[in-house]
Amino acid sequence: MSLIEVQSRIKKAALKADRNSDEIKLIAVSKKQPNDRVESVVDQGHRIFGENRVQEAMQKWPSHRKKYSDIEIHIIGHLQTNKARQAMKIAQFIHSVDRSKLAQTLAKLAQETGNCPDLFIQVNTGEEPQKTGIFPTETTKFVTSCRQMDLPVCGLMCIPPINEEPALHFALLKKLAERTGLTYLSMGMSEDFETAIRFGATHVRIGSAIFGPRE
Repeated sequence: MSLIEVQSRIKKAALKADRNSDEIKLIAVSKKQPNDRVESVVDQGHRIFGENRVQEAMQKWPSHRKKYSDIEIHIIGHLQTNKARQAMKIAQFIHSVDRSKLAQTLAKLAQETGNCPDLFIQVNTGEEPQKTGIFPTETTKFVTSCRQMDLPVCGLMCIPPINEEPALHFALLKKLAERTGLTYLSMGMSEDFETAIRFGATHVRIGSAIFGPRE
């Protein structure tokens, strides 16, 4: 596949779901991708990219931003508290606020610096013990707690279990977002983004379908 093909499929999925494709942000997940592939996508005009690791983002994107100041970085992987300050410097969005300690660290840094990226709460919709994220039953309480700390929470994020129907998890995330009054839904990857769009995804995180397999 390619960037153009993915963009076309997003438009078709949005049309089928009676949605405006302009409401859907395509996050090109560039983690562990060689620089020539990343440069190719940047040169095609795409400006929204996702990184799992803060260190990789710090190494990769400052040079690209010297050429294209409108590049938007999303941290989508598990964020260690000791990397929070760096994440806040490099990213406009953080998708993986998954525990109270991280929320408290971000709130402290936001008060110190007067700035904070927009935040997604990561929900462990499958309640998988090996995954991070807030359990569905804890989501409302956690969102309220983050708001009380004046954190700019804009939406929810999930990664469905590998061997389960993703539609069930996308539907649950949408219900939780409606319950908590949140606008954005970060859900859907290369294998299931069209299903996610059907259930209201506003941000889809697509890597291999754009860049090819990671080396």
